[in-house]
Amino acid sequence: MCLAVPMRILRFLDAETAVAQRAGLELNVNVTLVEGVRVGDYVVVHAGFAISTMDPGDAEELSRLLLPSAETG
Repeated sequence: MCLAVPMRILRFLDAETAVAQRAGLELNVNVTLVEGVRVGDYVVVHAGFAISTMDPGDAEELSRLLLPSAETG
């Protein structure tokens, strides 16, 4: 089974790669599939690729459901 998770963009390393965070974990994410991504946006990440943007409230709720005891962010 594959899982896509919401992550928040912290910073960009270059035009194709951003550092995203979720529950204290930082991950380099390819952002070429999603137009207009900015620092602070929430994206859905699957296999190291941002595949869509996500509403912040929905991202927070989904993070709580996936990892109830972990911090979101």
